[in-house]
Amino acid sequence: MTMKKYFILLILFISGLIVSGIHPHDYFTWILEVFPGIFALILLMFTFKKFQFTYLTYVFILVHCYILFIGGHYTYAQVPLFDWVKEVFHQSRNNYDKVGHFAQGFIPAMVVRELFIRLEVVKRGSWLSFVTVCVCLSISACYELFEWLVAVVSGQSSEAFLGTQGDIWDTQSDMLFALIGAMCMVLFMSKIQDRMILRMKK
Repeated sequence: MTMKKYFILLILFISGLIVSGIHPHDYFTWILEVFPGIFALILLMFTFKKFQFTYLTYVFILVHCYILFIGGHYTYAQVPLFDWVKEVFHQSRNNYDKVGHFAQGFIPAMVVRELFIRLEVVKRGSWLSFVTVCVCLSISACYELFEWLVAVVSGQSSEAFLGTQGDIWDTQSDMLFALIGAMCMVLFMSKIQDRMILRMKK
């Protein structure tokens, strides 16, 4: 039963990836958006025998992957549900990308914090929270640099990937949402994560 639950997550990942790849907005954008999820899967599979995260962390990683799959299929600027939200709440843009960047802070914070605790990199306390948030903000900044590099190399075809929708402050607000996501994880999920880590030791 222990391995079965991980296998279920793997099946859900593969199913979501396949569905998202059926007639996406364009395959260039789809590949760029889903690549981090595919890379994460490969990395997690290769390290599974040496280091297993708590099941809770794996579940949230899968959730993050599904956010990527949806964004890759429609592009972040054209996710239908958030077009509806845009119309109902009279917003100036489709804000699905902010969900993605919130997750870009929240889920990496779960991964980083668990690594720090279990590998005894940083002791529990305020410094653990601070360093976790800093690492996640750095990850977000690196991703924005990656987006910039793609834009420089591919030119016009990168517009759907960037998803700025005319917002000159899009990069800064993306990093802000990642920061908020990381802080929310530290504030609201730390105790739950600590309990999950303790269960693994029993």
